[in-house]
Amino acid sequence: MYAIVDIAGKQFSVREKDQLVVPRLKGNAKDAVTLDRVLLVAGNGDVHIGTPVVPDASVEATILEHVKGDKILVFRKKRRKRFKVKRGHRQPWTRIEINALSIGDQKADKKKGAKKGKKQTAAAAGKAEGKTDESAVPEAPPAAEAPHPESEAAS
Repeated sequence: MYAIVDIAGKQFSVREKDQLVVPRLKGNAKDAVTLDRVLLVAGNGDVHIGTPVVPDASVEATILEHVKGDKILVFRKKRRKRFKVKRGHRQPWTRIEINALSIGDQKADKKKGAKKGKKQTAAAAGKAEGKTDESAVPEAPPAAEAPHPESEAAS
């Protein structure tokens, strides 16, 4: 089972026990984090696609450490003006480990053997019992005949 998660505007594909390096998250090392912007959950033949997020889906993760990325140099120069500026920065990142994927009340490991129950609407339940619901069938609008434009021009 895997999920696509949105973390700080970037999308990551995650599975249980994965370790990721993501943009800096609030919290200290060994803190638990819940990622609730889950865009897609797939596995065991089921695919849940969010619009934009999957309702009641979440990903549990643990912050392992905060790190800095490689140094990025920014060099600016204007020719013939004696202007040169050399600056740089190191982007802050957080290393996390994915603990669990869940959809609603079901955890990923519990879901392997369980099938998802379908909800029935009132009309579908009535059809199963042999009843017909006349209010569920829309009535056709009355046909209003408009005169043909050529017949008006002839008279």
